[in-house]
Formats: sequence, structure tokens, C-alpha cells
Amino acid sequence: MKKLLTILLVAIMIIITGCTQSTSGGEKAQSTIDKVVKAKKLVVGTAPGYFPFEMKNTKGEFIGYDIDTAKAIGDSLGVKVEFKQFGFDGLIPALKTGEIDMIIAGMTIRGDRALSVSFADPYFATGQVLMLPKKDTATKSWEDLDKPGKKIAVSLGTTGALLAKQVFKNAEVADFEDFPAASMALVQGQADGVIYDEPGIRSYEGMNPGSVRGVYDLISKENLGIAVRKNDLETVQWLNSFVVFL
Repeated sequence: MKKLLTILLVAIMIIITGCTQSTSGGEKAQSTIDKVVKAKKLVVGTAPGYFPFEMKNTKGEFIGYDIDTAKAIGDSLGVKVEFKQFGFDGLIPALKTGEIDMIIAGMTIRGDRALSVSFADPYFATGQVLMLPKKDTATKSWEDLDKPGKKIAVSLGTTGALLAKQVFKNAEVADFEDFPAASMALVQGQADGVIYDEPGIRSYEGMNPGSVRGVYDLISKENLGIAVRKNDLETVQWLNSFVVFL
């Protein structure tokens, strides 16, 4: 009996010690929201070229739906907003190293990305579609282009690039720095099609109705979300409350 009591006392001491260490020994990691409020500045990573979400006007200013969203977040927190431009594939590395506080760049919520960052609830539903030269009136779907000798232009690091490399078995898939570069390749006859998000292609066609046309049967369905540091649940919860009113 005495031996049993001794074992129980030792177990209780271990539990108490563990609880003490977890509450006083290790400090809680500062959330992005706390950091931003303290610094009075929100640094947002963006990748201009995704119409109508993030673009630059003739003055070189960032404009678009995502830019307005970031500014609304800043207003809600009472802080100023700074935008930093990256190639799309450079956004997650920048977030992981702390160079930016959030990614608001039309980023699709994907399982592989969620291994590196945490996403707030979706703020926009979209999907991948095909864009063609206006003169191509024969092509009806992406399958029509899956032939040897055909070239599909994609924007490096995007969901469209990943999808195209999965579904096209015979056509060549070529990476370009961003959507405008991929679109220019199409217009100049260096590619036969572009795979990209529906809103971007609709916007591009609207601005260039004489040179391109979209095929708007969705190849995939996707949700866009704001990305923050991995496991920053406090910031995710705050953003989820904010997204409700977008």
C-alpha cells in the first residue's frame, strides 16, 4: 500500500510539473494579429497580374479585389497596409520566413499548400478554364488541344499550372512567369492555349476581345483563401469572422 501511495505521489508531481512548465516555462507564440496591431502595419504579399484580384494601374499602384480586401483588413485593425510584390511561387516562402504577414493573392486552398501555411475560410469560389486565340474557332474544350505539337501556357506556381501538367498527356505544358506573360505568348502565336482561373480569363478577354476567347466550362472547382503562418489559429479565427462580411 505504501509503495502504491508513493507511485501515485510521484505521478501527481510529474503532472503538476508538466502543467507548470506549459504555462510558465514556454511562452505562447505571438499571433500575426497581435504582431500587426503592435507594429501598426500589415505587410501583405501579392502577385500582380491576376485580373481582377491584383493588378497595377498606369501609375504603378496596386489595385483589385484582393488589394481592397487587404485595405479593409487594415482599416478594421486600425493599421496601415504595405504591399510586397512576388512571383506567385515566391509568396509561401516569403510568408514562412516572416517577410510578409499574410498572402492575399487569389491563392487556391490546396492540401499541399496547407502543409506549409494555414488558410482562413474561402472568400471566393472559382475554377480553371481554357483561353484560346480568337482565330481558333475549332477548339471546343481542353481535350481538343491534348495532341503532340500543341503548347499550353501556364503561370508558374499556380493551380492552373499543376492541373495542366496532370491532365495534358500529349501536349507540351510551358511555364511562364505570370498570367500576362502566358497570355502574351498565346497572342503572339507561341502557345495554343492558356489554362488559368476563370475570373482572370474573363477579365483578359474583356480587355482584349479581338485577340482571345475563353472556353468557360470549368476544368476544376476551387476556393480562394487568405494564407497566414502555419498553425496561427488566432489569426485564422479573426479572418474567418472578417471574411463573413466580404
